[in-house]
Amino acid sequence: MSDLDSTNPWTTLATREVYDNPWITVREDQILRPDGLPGIYGVVHFKNRAVGVLPVDDQGRIWMIGQHRYPLNAYSWEIPEGGGLEGEPIDQTARRELREETGLVAGRLELLAVSHLSNSVSDEVASIFRATELTEGPSQPEGTERLEVRKLAWEEVWAMMARGEITDSMTMIALLHEALRRGYQPLSTVYPPGGAES
Repeated sequence: MSDLDSTNPWTTLATREVYDNPWITVREDQILRPDGLPGIYGVVHFKNRAVGVLPVDDQGRIWMIGQHRYPLNAYSWEIPEGGGLEGEPIDQTARRELREETGLVAGRLELLAVSHLSNSVSDEVASIFRATELTEGPSQPEGTERLEVRKLAWEEVWAMMARGEITDSMTMIALLHEALRRGYQPLSTVYPPGGAES
C-alpha cells in the first residue's frame, strides 16, 4: 500500500464556528473539493473522547446495557460506553464508565481497538476495551441514563447481533473482536449470497 497517494486533496479557504455546547462544536468550512470546485464542509468536533468496554466474566458471559438513544428515538443494546475529557487517561475513563453503568470493577483491562465512529462528518475517536476479572458492586448511572443491565450468554449476544438487534458501532467492533478470540466465523448467514434482496 506504499504507492497510494496520501496527500490531502482538500483546500480549506475559511472556517467559522456555527454551534457550541459543553460536548460538541460544529464548524462550517469553505473549501475547494478534490475536483477543484468550491464547496462547504460541516464538521462536528467532540470535546470528549469516547470509550466502550466489553465486560466478560469468568464464565464467558457478556454484560450488556439497554437504553433509549435520544438521537435515534430507539432502544439500543450496547456495551457500557461513555466519554472522558482530554486530560483524563483513557483507561481511567473506561474503568469509571464501567463502574458507573454496571457497578463492575475490572481487574484486567485490554485495549481492543481505536475507531473513528463517523469520519465523514465528525472527528470522534473511540477507544474500545475488554474487561475481565470482574468484581460486582453498585452502579451509579447519570441523570441522563435509565439503564437496563443484563448478563447474557455469549451465544445470545452473538445471535442478537446476527439478527440486527445490536447496531451500535462500538458494540459491534467489540463483539467482532471477541468472536475472533473465540474462533467464530464471520456472520455469513445474516444475508444470503448476493445480498439481502436475493
